[in-house]
Amino acid sequence: MKINSIETFRLKVPLKKPFKTALRTLTETQSVIVKITSEDGKTGYGEAPPTHVITGDSLNSIESAIRDVLAPVLLGGSLLEREQMLYKLNRSMVHNTSAKAALDCAVHDLLAQHVNLPLVQFLGGYQTSFITDYTVSVNEPGEMAEDAVRFIQQGFTTLKIKVGTGTIEQDFRRIQAIREKAGSACKLRLDANQGWTVKEAIHAIRKMEDAGFDLELVEQPVKAHDIEGLKQVTDHTATPIMADESVFSAVDAIRVLQTRSADLINIKLMKAGGIHGALAINKLAESYGVPCMVGSMIETKVGITAAAHFAASQRNITHFDLDAPLLLAKDPVSGGVQYKREVMSLPLVVGLGIAGVEGLEDWRTGGRT
Repeated sequence: MKINSIETFRLKVPLKKPFKTALRTLTETQSVIVKITSEDGKTGYGEAPPTHVITGDSLNSIESAIRDVLAPVLLGGSLLEREQMLYKLNRSMVHNTSAKAALDCAVHDLLAQHVNLPLVQFLGGYQTSFITDYTVSVNEPGEMAEDAVRFIQQGFTTLKIKVGTGTIEQDFRRIQAIREKAGSACKLRLDANQGWTVKEAIHAIRKMEDAGFDLELVEQPVKAHDIEGLKQVTDHTATPIMADESVFSAVDAIRVLQTRSADLINIKLMKAGGIHGALAINKLAESYGVPCMVGSMIETKVGITAAAHFAASQRNITHFDLDAPLLLAKDPVSGGVQYKREVMSLPLVVGLGIAGVEGLEDWRTGGRT
């Protein structure tokens, strides 16, 4: 089963509300959609959003990487030799993990279709549904508290709260306002997106612990490269600490795991270069007894569905942060993962189950490669 063609398209979808973190503010999602067609006429889908401040990928760089370097490696290759194919894909170009992820996901979509299985079952089949959190963007305390209450009323019991901008006192007031308005029933996960120094992180987390805010975890409190600082935060606080931007690859994961620098790892396909790399990170973490979360960038249901299939397939994936399609003003994707309040479920159809994506022709950037 050989690859006959690889096509790339651009897609742009507005958000319901600006998405704000310590690293960036977005008002829309933009991404490159990849469509791979095999010799038997089947099509596989993948997605790569540009995330300049995390992966370093832009729309133009994603398209160029696929068109000029990565697609020629895959074209004409047999999907049944996937280990060789994905090895060549990854070694043909350093970095560019989002471009690699889009192709990797499309390849896995086709592989699952070839064996007539849903991708979740092809990868492991641990479960077919799970609970996602909902993200509260960083804003003034009152606005964040109102957003939190609204999401709880919509049926979400776990909220991911963005912090890491302004002062520690401001972040404290944000969480205080949310707890006062939302009550104690919901779980709160904090994500500082590298916004704190080591001392600030330890001070902030301890202060919130003393105040009884009952945090489930704190994600990436310090700079991505500062593994020693991450360990200091982990060692000097009671709240579980999660590594996110610190871990792109299995090599990164080994550094964190061997030094016990975090209690959990957040795996994102766009950092790992796709499902192949994500599986390696998860198995490493599992061997150390460290559970993982699967998260995402701001993506449509194309990329999120691939992440959901991977996440549901593995026993060691215990936390889920895949609410991105709920942040969009409209859903351009037919098929894929389904949402019923906080519960995400995977219809048991072959492959990813993506039937199509509206608006691709309007944003098309490349034909057959």
